[in-house]
Amino acid sequence: MPVREAGAGQVYQFTQEAAHDLWEVEALYDLCFAPGREALSSYRLRDGIDPVPELCVTARDELGILSGAIRYWPVHVGRAPALLLGPVAVHPTRQGEGLGGQLIHDTLARAQGWDRVLLVGDAPYYQRFGFEKLSGVRMPPPTNPARVLGRSLTPGAWNGVSGKVSRWKG
Repeated sequence: MPVREAGAGQVYQFTQEAAHDLWEVEALYDLCFAPGREALSSYRLRDGIDPVPELCVTARDELGILSGAIRYWPVHVGRAPALLLGPVAVHPTRQGEGLGGQLIHDTLARAQGWDRVLLVGDAPYYQRFGFEKLSGVRMPPPTNPARVLGRSLTPGAWNGVSGKVSRWKG
């Protein structure tokens, strides 16, 4: 995987998340997100489902310190397969360098075989990556519908796709 330069000249090594990264990545997510993050409805979609391994990426600085991580999970929207992006996190000491954006751009570019991606997040931030509000797509409650965003990876991939987001059935 590539070496990427972020703002302020910081260089990061992007690698596919490995089994030995699990606890360090989980600790980063705990640091970056509110306590009880696993109680969010999006986590119910992930329970017992493996993430898409080639899209789960870590970013380490030149000292090998974990600075960022991103994961994707397979889900269904109605009957259509989709990727659920998240979580993506950057260590607080590395935020503002563009690392999160690099993780998103890099992994979206490598999402071969997938037509659409959705996430729950802030539209003003994710619009720069091509995400738009999805109408007719329902995440499990209590998700705010205005925060359900999607991006087509192939032209028109969200056209006619609606319904409840549900766990991957293979």
